[in-house]
Amino acid sequence: MKLTQLATKPQLTKIVIDDAELVEKYGEEVEFFIHDKINLEQYTNLASVKSDDFGSIIGLVKELVLDENGKQVMDEEHVLPMDLLNACMVKVVDSLGK
Repeated sequence: MKLTQLATKPQLTKIVIDDAELVEKYGEEVEFFIHDKINLEQYTNLASVKSDDFGSIIGLVKELVLDENGKQVMDEEHVLPMDLLNACMVKVVDSLGK
């Protein structure tokens, strides 16, 4: 098999935050999208981020958490509540780690 046969464009994948505490707080499950594959720079940043470097974590989540159209959910004017930001990061790492 040629490697080019395995190279595909990233596809949007729906991620659902279904943690009972968050569902109770927000009234329903919360969904967002990520690409099923990330570029090398994002992968390296994700693999090397330290848990106490919150600025880098937010930057990564900002890049990776997308809406159903593939646009970033967070920007200069829109931010997530901290509990959802943390839940998004966990879900992103879990999903991309598979």
